[in-house]
Amino acid sequence: MKKMVWDTIKVFVIFIACTFLFYFGIQVMHSEYEQFHRYDTPEGPSVKVFNNEEDFMDRLNIFFRLGE
Repeated sequence: MKKMVWDTIKVFVIFIACTFLFYFGIQVMHSEYEQFHRYDTPEGPSVKVFNNEEDFMDRLNIFFRLGE
């Protein structure tokens, strides 16, 4: 009986330690990526992908024809 209680306490302590490690790891990752600006203007030779001047019917025709 005493060994089973000791093993249960060891598993509980390891679980709590891993939970704290995971929690603080998530906090560190959050603080790192909170400062990262995803929507800054691109640097270097970027190319505009979306052309807003196309007609909706042309886009719909291409969608059905090519199966985009």
